[in-house]
Amino acid sequence: MASRSALIALLVVVSCAAAASAATYNVGETQGWSLGVDYSTWVTGKNFSVGDKLVFTYATGNHDVLVVSKSDYDACNKGNALSTQTDGPTTITLDSAGDHYYICGIGTHCSGGMKLAVNVGSGSGSGGAPTPSTPSTPGTPTTPGTPSTPAPGNAASARYTAAPALAVAAGVLLKLALF
Repeated sequence: MASRSALIALLVVVSCAAAASAATYNVGETQGWSLGVDYSTWVTGKNFSVGDKLVFTYATGNHDVLVVSKSDYDACNKGNALSTQTDGPTTITLDSAGDHYYICGIGTHCSGGMKLAVNVGSGSGSGGAPTPSTPSTPGTPTTPGTPSTPAPGNAASARYTAAPALAVAAGVLLKLALF
């Protein structure tokens, strides 16, 4: 009977760890999804993982979020969007590893810089900006920067602070399950 309880405790801990590792990123931080933000700089140093969320904050009607292919991202082509979100704010869950591309389809906003490319790793500790397939334009970082420390209260901080607490909880649950 003790082994069954230990297994249940372990499953609870693993479930909690998976939930705690997801992060929420506010695209553009306080500036949100708008003109005048350098999204290639914003993405630098961030480690995106499957399950993380991107929150695009904008006023409905002023902007939108189009999920596009790399070629459509590069060309700011809004005609072949894989998905279009028009109600702000928009939350997108990163549901697969690999490169993901987002543009604003309003007017010339994309060519004005409203475009975001993120690389989603299959686990924590990977991700960031996609590796460029062509030489980057001047001013575009090509190497990841030093990861920034998440601000207090930022959901991204859960990824870095939850692990020690979960380890303690796992030990307590395991001891309880064995008794």
